[in-house]
Amino acid sequence: MHHPSGTVAPVDPQNLIAQPDYAKQLRPLLPDEAFTPDRATPIVLGLNGAILLLGWAMARQLDASHWQGLLIFLPFALVMGNAVVVLLFATHDLMHSKAIRQPQLRQAVQVLGLALLWMPPTLWKAVHNREHHGKTNSEQDPDRNYTLQQPHSWGKWIQNLFVPSLEVHPFWLWVGMTSAWGVHAFRNLTSVLLFNNGSTRYPVFSFQVSRRERRRIAIELAAVVMVHLAIIGFIGLRPVPLLLGYFLPIWIGYSVVIAYIYTNHLACQLTETNDPLINSISLKMPAFFDTLHLNFSYHTEHHIFPGMNPAYYPQVRALLLEHYPERFNLLPPRDAWQLLMRTPRHYVDATTFASSCGSITRPCPLS
Repeated sequence: MHHPSGTVAPVDPQNLIAQPDYAKQLRPLLPDEAFTPDRATPIVLGLNGAILLLGWAMARQLDASHWQGLLIFLPFALVMGNAVVVLLFATHDLMHSKAIRQPQLRQAVQVLGLALLWMPPTLWKAVHNREHHGKTNSEQDPDRNYTLQQPHSWGKWIQNLFVPSLEVHPFWLWVGMTSAWGVHAFRNLTSVLLFNNGSTRYPVFSFQVSRRERRRIAIELAAVVMVHLAIIGFIGLRPVPLLLGYFLPIWIGYSVVIAYIYTNHLACQLTETNDPLINSISLKMPAFFDTLHLNFSYHTEHHIFPGMNPAYYPQVRALLLEHYPERFNLLPPRDAWQLLMRTPRHYVDATTFASSCGSITRPCPLS
């Protein structure tokens, strides 16, 4: 259903429904095959990895003096950028399921799948699978908005500069589209690798990992660095091929990824009870994009059943519209983006947003 962007009374905390309760009610209404691993995920990863390998081989042959070849390559750079997006979304699904059971192969695929995102798989499991899914849009969620009361830090300053809000400058918004994912990865990487004390001030919320996880994150990060160095070495240290074959696809991929991620939760109220219908947003995307991006727009559905085969999320959506039509935040992408651009990005409390200096406040537009 479409929610208006005006003031809406916040949901009474007593009326929040925990994620396991939704899952318990809806699970008997879904087929068993919806909860078996999607065996196509490794194939999707392989195909998009092949697209990137082909693109880097093409970029290696580019000649800055032959402008016709550069123009012909640009559309393929867009295809490569989409491959970066699909690598993240497919690896995300893989790490919620057991589509690859062999441990060493699974680990290698995870490292390669997340390498272009500068995200060690062990860190992803901690920040996304454990912290974000377990504490979605609560005070303890590292993926929420900053609060107004949190101390000023470089992390908070960059969010003010980059993230869509009523006070963001259009230029810095566009810069942020290509860079905000990197800031997110860097912020969490440095927090756990350099400090890991749960009290660093610059992340949205500082969490800790175990000594074993910290060691694995460092090893995986080294592997990720080697992947990037190998790509750059393969293309060659020439500005134009590197710009078009390495940087441009990554910037395109990051922009698409962060556009989805911005709409997932940032316009929602804080909830100490993890109620996915209140603290998450699903998008009504054209079928082409849902096919291309593995139904990533079905975000509320994913938060109810994280390990589900994404092909069955439309069935979950139909059940949510049937059983919880007044709670379900289902918006066209344009409307979801406009909510972000019409509201500030700092929480004053669970249901109120404020600008960076606190002079402008708005009620959370979704209930």
